[in-house]
Amino acid sequence: MSSLLTRRSPCFVNSLRALRRYQSVKVDGKLNLKTTPTELATSSTLPNIEKEHLTKRDIDPKRKLEVNKKETTGYVIPKWQEALGEAFIGVFKVDMDKIRSGSIGGSKYYYMCKDQGLQFKNEPLSDTAKFYYETLGLNRSFSQWFQITALHVWLLFVRMRAMPFKYGKLYQQKLVDRLFKDIELRLSEEMNVMSGSIRDNYLKDFDSQLRGIVMSYDEALISDDATLAAALWRNFFNGDKNVDLVHVEAMVRYIRMQLYVLDKTSDREFGFGDFQFVKPNEVVEPLTKENEDLLRKKVREKYEPLEGKQLPSNRSVLSLEE
Repeated sequence: MSSLLTRRSPCFVNSLRALRRYQSVKVDGKLNLKTTPTELATSSTLPNIEKEHLTKRDIDPKRKLEVNKKETTGYVIPKWQEALGEAFIGVFKVDMDKIRSGSIGGSKYYYMCKDQGLQFKNEPLSDTAKFYYETLGLNRSFSQWFQITALHVWLLFVRMRAMPFKYGKLYQQKLVDRLFKDIELRLSEEMNVMSGSIRDNYLKDFDSQLRGIVMSYDEALISDDATLAAALWRNFFNGDKNVDLVHVEAMVRYIRMQLYVLDKTSDREFGFGDFQFVKPNEVVEPLTKENEDLLRKKVREKYEPLEGKQLPSNRSVLSLEE
């Protein structure tokens, strides 16, 4: 997989040369590949062309959905429940890799995707949302939020497919089930779409969009960065004929950063939820052989300690090497 994720194709090099006339960030006359996506996007000197055919439709919720307290990062399970759960898992030999597909794939990873471009009317934007709506100038709407969320869902799909099939399929299913369950709730509660038939039509439309998004990005994954840029333009940038090509390049770089980090994350780490998206204002540099060896050592010490008994809930058959 790594050969697909980390290669830099001739088409990508040519595209960089073509973009020089748009005055991207340079060092000594050459494009600086250590520039963050945010820095690259803000370096463009192209004028911002207002999209007259699009109207800003900030999400103005009737009421915001509340996050289940059991899904928040600060939630602590009562000791008696934890002890009872550990005993149950140990006695009945519960497959925890299967169970974690719900709590990690259908909860933690979904919220990570959802929060990337989440925005509400008259509320401050998160740092990542500022990148999409202010730096890239994307339209603030529910459909654009879906495009941002779907892109990050696809990124996780790529890594989930590399897991053992039995578990990777479960993680994908839990993630997509949660996506559409949340969309349905947001349409009814936040967007005030009360008609069941209208909501069903929206859900069918989003389902078709997600299938198309996954197929187009998959094609780009096994092709080159020019194909990825075209897929981003069609989906993420809504086929905007006035799109700033430097912004497209910034998103290509953003995606390649995520794929590189996912490729360097073992099945065990990913299955346990030990992955975070790289922020647009951060940069990823390739690991040296020494860095990778040290990383593997630290991961093994964390998940398979030499001293101390491992709790039944922490048992896993997922690899620490792949």
